[in-house]
Amino acid sequence: MTGAIKNTGTWASTRNACKLCAPLGASIVFKGIKGCVPMIHGSQGCATYIRRYMISHYKEPVDIASSNFSEETTIFGGRANFSTGVDNLVAQYQPEVIGIASACLSETIGEDIHGFIREYRAANRNKPLPEFVHASTPSYQGSHMDGFHHAVTATVSALARKGKTGGHINIFPGFISPEDIRHLKDILSDFGIPYVLFPDYSDTLDNPHWKEYQLIPEGGTSVGELKLTGSAKVSIELGYVFQQGRYKDSLKGNQKFQTAAEWLRQAYDIPFYKGGLPIGLKETDRFFKVLEDISGKPTPERHLRERGRLIDAYVDGHKYHFGKRAVVFGEEDLVIGIVSFLEEIGIETVLVASGGASGKLKAAIDTVTGGKRKHMLVMNEMDFEGINEITDELKPDIFIGNSKGYYISRRMGKPLVRVGFPIHDRFGGQRVQHIGYKGTQQLFDRITNALIEYKQEHSSVGYKYI
Repeated sequence: MTGAIKNTGTWASTRNACKLCAPLGASIVFKGIKGCVPMIHGSQGCATYIRRYMISHYKEPVDIASSNFSEETTIFGGRANFSTGVDNLVAQYQPEVIGIASACLSETIGEDIHGFIREYRAANRNKPLPEFVHASTPSYQGSHMDGFHHAVTATVSALARKGKTGGHINIFPGFISPEDIRHLKDILSDFGIPYVLFPDYSDTLDNPHWKEYQLIPEGGTSVGELKLTGSAKVSIELGYVFQQGRYKDSLKGNQKFQTAAEWLRQAYDIPFYKGGLPIGLKETDRFFKVLEDISGKPTPERHLRERGRLIDAYVDGHKYHFGKRAVVFGEEDLVIGIVSFLEEIGIETVLVASGGASGKLKAAIDTVTGGKRKHMLVMNEMDFEGINEITDELKPDIFIGNSKGYYISRRMGKPLVRVGFPIHDRFGGQRVQHIGYKGTQQLFDRITNALIEYKQEHSSVGYKYI
């Protein structure tokens, strides 16, 4: 040896990650495109894992194709598998769009998926073909949220067309529930604002009952609507972290990444508004103010009354919340919205944790709390065992996050209010509402009742009134 190996630090493996894989996030976006079938360019196990997680949460059948890598494919490349997979998809589904997400294996060996698409089109130039969208989504480079946002940008950049500026807006709401999407569309309709919302999986991942099985569920943002994103008068993009336009690459350092609204501004000079998820009064008020400015109309009476009822509930419920301590975990933009809301109702967040690696979480939390919570632990790149190891000394009264943290709340004997994704151990995860005055009201009631139920069940007196 010519030199000693340097010790560059102590590293611990991830144990029960507080995040999911990047192709999963991309697959959810592709389910928000009308007539689209997602395809994973990688092993069959990747597609099976993603289907399992999505089916368990959304309680809907989810078809995700795979190019089915094998040992031979790993050595010699996946061009033939890609072509065969697309042939099968076209023959069996007749999709309008094929959304292709690359898995870790295909990214590691350097597959040129854009080149494969060009070759496939050239070889089948005399046949009617679907649109193709490709998002680069290796999970060693990010989480399901990175995959989600990369797929949104990839779709818009592939399909948007410049035209005469119309009267519509683009809205990119981020990763919210199907029920949230439906509520968001109701809000926009109440303001009379024409819009293109993407991704829209409000029907594709929460269907009505079918008499006959549908290979591709109805619903989603159409190709025609996606083309119109290039001629909108303004875009609205919700979420603080991914507005920062960066993701972490452990091999190359921090790399530039454009969100869909940023790309549209650069390509077609479309201005955009950025803000947090409208959870709680403050963020929802900001969102409604933007809609007032865009539409030139005041907030409709229906929503003003919802706001008034929410304020009244804040007053009525304050005695149950004051002095309580919360641990919040999940996707970065979701936990930022939750913490902002908890600040309004008097619950102190003692730990906010995410598996995301943006490096922007602490600054965003300081923004929504006004920098007042000096002792709050804010932790990126966390796993659930890391959360488990520090919660005893934090003495939380309540946990707020997805089902993967249940074992920690169970061990501590504290309630868990389930939000976000995945919710695997309760029914109706796809219909949990988080945003707007209405969604905040539902979240407020669930948190309040969880605290009341805990106190009631641990009381020596079986009281029936509160």
